[in-house]
Amino acid sequence: MPDIIKLLPDSVANQIAAGEVIQRPASVVKELMENSVDAGGKNISVIIKDSGKTLIQVNDDGCGMSETDARLSFERHATSKISSAKDLFAITTKGFRGEALASVAAVSMVELKTRKTDCETGTLILINGSRVEAQEPCSCPKGSSFSVKNLFYNIPARRKFLKSDNTELRHIINEFQKIVIAHPDIRFSLHHNDNEIYNLPPSNYRQRIVGVFGKQINQDLITLETETSLISIKGFIGKPEGARRTYGEQFFFVNNRFMKHPYFHKAVAEAYQNILPADVIPTYFIFMEADPASIDINIHPTKTEIKFEDERSIWQILMASVREALGRFNIVPSLDFENEALIDIPVRSSKDIIPEQPLIEVNPRYNPFDKDEPSFRRPDFIERFERENTANWEKLYSTLEKENENPELERIRETKRKFFQIKNKYIVCPVKSGLMLIDQKRAHERVLYERFLECLSQNRSVSQAELFPVTVDLNAADYHALKEIENDLKLLGFTLQFKEKNKIIIKGRPSNSASSDPVEMLEILIEEYKSTQADPSTTAREKLASAMAGASAIHYGKTLVQSEMEDLFDALFACPTPNYSPKGKPVIIIITLEELDKKFK
Repeated sequence: MPDIIKLLPDSVANQIAAGEVIQRPASVVKELMENSVDAGGKNISVIIKDSGKTLIQVNDDGCGMSETDARLSFERHATSKISSAKDLFAITTKGFRGEALASVAAVSMVELKTRKTDCETGTLILINGSRVEAQEPCSCPKGSSFSVKNLFYNIPARRKFLKSDNTELRHIINEFQKIVIAHPDIRFSLHHNDNEIYNLPPSNYRQRIVGVFGKQINQDLITLETETSLISIKGFIGKPEGARRTYGEQFFFVNNRFMKHPYFHKAVAEAYQNILPADVIPTYFIFMEADPASIDINIHPTKTEIKFEDERSIWQILMASVREALGRFNIVPSLDFENEALIDIPVRSSKDIIPEQPLIEVNPRYNPFDKDEPSFRRPDFIERFERENTANWEKLYSTLEKENENPELERIRETKRKFFQIKNKYIVCPVKSGLMLIDQKRAHERVLYERFLECLSQNRSVSQAELFPVTVDLNAADYHALKEIENDLKLLGFTLQFKEKNKIIIKGRPSNSASSDPVEMLEILIEEYKSTQADPSTTAREKLASAMAGASAIHYGKTLVQSEMEDLFDALFACPTPNYSPKGKPVIIIITLEELDKKFK
């Protein structure tokens, strides 16, 4: 029997590795920018065309590379960052695996121009799908310039699954933000199709955050600073009034490296407990400094998932630090007995006139049992109400008798539905088999989802014009997320005008929305749309309809009158699938009589 195991060619192995490291154009931007930072660049520019599908170019003025280093940099596991296994436990650079450039070169056409400071000429290298086509001297400025063209040109299946230009650009902006916020001392710029998106001069952390997210965020930032032997924490958290219902302004960094850490996010959320509603996300930009030996960043190819040696203690320190900052800026109510009382209590002086004692007339000879004695006379209005009630009592009784004589009215009264609301969240209705509980928000989402789908399929909309159009400043990523679905938003009833510098003007909104705040509705829509995008089982319009339903539905905590509960009940059961929300969560639960009986045994 012939042997069947063989070594893969380097080109195939590199393409397989690229599948882990290079998932989309944003991955290339991340890897090249991190290399520029590690090279000591102080001026880094990123040029994008067609959301990275045609061109990704990153230029820096860093240390540059020699001819030999430039050629070796495209080999797998070739790196200048580490030399032995023990170096993995003391990593201070962005990259260290030596996989990024090899992976990029395997799935694109790459042009590199690089020159060291002490060299008169630089080096030009052209690579096409892992194959070196040219290597020659060239004239170029100090530093490195990487041009990545026609990404995934040799893997049509991967290229076909790239999203729209606006979606891919949004991911590029997200990766760009993660790097520039961590390095405010470096000048960064980002251009897309000859349009400048960012031009950020060297600054401090606060100025860099304002440069990325706009001037309006400056007034909402609260300074955070804590020093311990275990970890150093500094940065900024947002005031409660500046919190939104969308993700996008939540950043954790450790040793100037962006990281995802849901466990630490819960620590921040815990500190805001009882200050923010459950569906509102606080803003934070938190920079941690820790001993490199106490963290492990080598657990995922993207190096954004980081493991700490003592996460539980850091969790407590982080939560206490955020709470202390909130208390320091009087966000959390507290009692301060050292301050003077705010209530002015008047003190009587000797100059005040002493009030006279009121005189009360008393008849000592009054006998309540003497019939001839004049008794207390009740006011006229009490006697009048009593007379009216006595007269109307007989009318009420006669009405009831007539209803009892009519069996049809009696039947209607007995079968009339009754609805009750629990905690302004659930609607309870007695049914033949027991009790039906309806989640009011999910029920409304299902109803609106069906209506929005119909609007999209029939290309019709009903919009309610805003009396006073509202201008909103958005994060660049959220701006492009809305730009991506602009046409469909019109069909759903939104009238938006897109302006420069990530500003939009809301001129109209869907008429069947339960929200009266168009800005809040738009924030929820953006977050809902971003969270539903990852589901491949639904179409783009179904995702948008689901996001719109989530943004437009009534919130938990809203009191509903009897007629509103009846209308929602009827509309829900007119839907093809009333039992589940657009996201597949249960809408209806029935507690049977048998279950109730068991509770009382």
